[in-house]
Amino acid sequence: MSSTKCIMGTRKKARAFVRVRPTDDFAHEMIRYGDDNRTINIHLRKDTQRGMVANQQTDWSFKLDGILHNASQDVVYETVAKDVVSQALSGYNGTIICYGQMGAGKTYTMTGATDTYKHRGILPRALQQVFRTIRERPTQAITVRVSYLEIYNDSLFDLLSTLPYVGPSVTPMTIVENPQGVFIKGLSVHLTSQEEDAYSLLFEGESNRITASHTMNKNSSRSHSIFTIYVEAQSRTLSEAKHITSKINLVDLASSDTWGKSGSEGRVLKEATYINKSLSFLEQAIIALGDQKRDHIPFRQCKLTHALKDSLVGNCTMVLVTSIYGEAAWLEETLSSLRFASRMKLVTTEPAINEKYDAERVVKDLENKLALLKHELATRNRLANRPLVNYEPLDEIRIAEISSQVRRYLERTLDEIDILSLRQIREVFNQFRVVLSQQEVESTLRRKYILVDKNDSVAISAVQKAGLIDAEGHLVGKPDRQGFGLGVASSSTKPGEKPESKKTLKELFSSSARKEGVSDPVSGKDSKDGGVADMLLQDREISTMKTLLSDSPKEELHPARPSTPPSKHEAFEDFKKERGREIIHILKENKCVFNERSRMASETTRRINAIKREIDVTKEALNFQKSLREKQGLPLQEAPVGSHMTPLMSF
Repeated sequence: MSSTKCIMGTRKKARAFVRVRPTDDFAHEMIRYGDDNRTINIHLRKDTQRGMVANQQTDWSFKLDGILHNASQDVVYETVAKDVVSQALSGYNGTIICYGQMGAGKTYTMTGATDTYKHRGILPRALQQVFRTIRERPTQAITVRVSYLEIYNDSLFDLLSTLPYVGPSVTPMTIVENPQGVFIKGLSVHLTSQEEDAYSLLFEGESNRITASHTMNKNSSRSHSIFTIYVEAQSRTLSEAKHITSKINLVDLASSDTWGKSGSEGRVLKEATYINKSLSFLEQAIIALGDQKRDHIPFRQCKLTHALKDSLVGNCTMVLVTSIYGEAAWLEETLSSLRFASRMKLVTTEPAINEKYDAERVVKDLENKLALLKHELATRNRLANRPLVNYEPLDEIRIAEISSQVRRYLERTLDEIDILSLRQIREVFNQFRVVLSQQEVESTLRRKYILVDKNDSVAISAVQKAGLIDAEGHLVGKPDRQGFGLGVASSSTKPGEKPESKKTLKELFSSSARKEGVSDPVSGKDSKDGGVADMLLQDREISTMKTLLSDSPKEELHPARPSTPPSKHEAFEDFKKERGREIIHILKENKCVFNERSRMASETTRRINAIKREIDVTKEALNFQKSLREKQGLPLQEAPVGSHMTPLMSF
């Protein structure tokens, strides 16, 4: 399992170059180059035969990144493609597109001529540079894979599917997008370990491309092609889980076909229609990318723009080579190609290094680093004569030991806690938090209830004699003027019996303690059993219950114990004042809605009954009229077929 990460780079504009096909009939008066070798000026003469237009534009100026006039294949590659391939070997994606008018040398620029070695194009030179760099970097393990895609009549085809070990694809090829980018599902990708193998794949794909002959070009490409080089590099010397990946898209676009000049017809004319349509969509996408206010880019209009989405926007270095004719007869097509190139320069991309991480290897490296750090800490502690420290996670026994130390420290039976590791410090604070939360819960319970130690027989006996719990330890309630309390009723209490006068809590425990041979815990005298006195002295909340056990028999109103709920009448009144008020309001609203709905239902019922009576009367009249006509021997009047009207019957 692996994950891909892109190190964000700086935004940069696409680069655009113009390559002029050499010709003896070059239009020097109409096409002129600037002194910086980047500007090309076009002058279009007005056609007097078509009439003079006052506002017709006749001059254009285009500033690009370079003009390749009478340039050799070596110069073209050094200027256009060398930096893109070098950056791809460092982890940056790159795309080189050859675009231009018909017969201007796009395929020659991208692939070159096969008869002469020095006339080879960008594509074979890029493969040569990649494998030369692999030989120059012995410390890196670089893997190269290639694929060859053809887009013919807006359909996808694998140009390397004719290889014997590939075989035909069962499912049609589709363009799929994922977080890593755009890829072609069903396109075969081939591993190439030698430069000769890559050339063989290139020539295999070129032989499968669809071409046609017309007046302008004997071997005109009738499809778009994308040759992709996938590069993956990893260090041989460093055991890193990180390795870089990149891809180089080398795109050879078919030229737009001018039907009047090329003389296309039949199948070639149909192909030209698809080519012109896809190039038009590509230009629309480029115009949208150049407009900063546009939110939507129409990439999905055709297969070409969808497949080039990664190249036109995002993580990629973009270069365009526009091929033009220098003759006057093709000046309109030249002008259109230069407009396309100038629009491409407005497209901005953000090249970034593609780093890929192997998750299993990352985990393994982290485990090794952790073991090394533990070893270094153990060595340092040993040299400093420190006690042995266990850096492993704390187990249950160790946690229980720390909890015991914290409680003894709070009880002041332990002077200090020995700290040996950071894990122990965290667990000590965690145990302090546990003790604090327990004290908060106990304090809350003490404010509401009387807490008695079950192991303290003297305290339990005193509470039993006070009538608060029975012999089995259950809470006891007595009937009083306020109602019944929670718990089990005392067996000595009879219905209607008035409550006995209650003693103070101090007298109850004092009398119980004297019977057991224990001095008064409140007086502070010694007792035979010091535990009871300590317990009563520490439980300060018992003093809050003294008002519940008043020793005045004349008091008429007895406050209810915390364990005794209010009477039913009081509880109902409290409910009506708080939550019950909202419920009553909701019930009243629902009742009003119900009454309104009932009224509407009654009115609807009355209307239905009246209509039914009218229907019955009309039906009886029709039956009577029908029987009367039968007796008279007259034919029955029937409605015509397809009519939805009932004939009027006269009586």
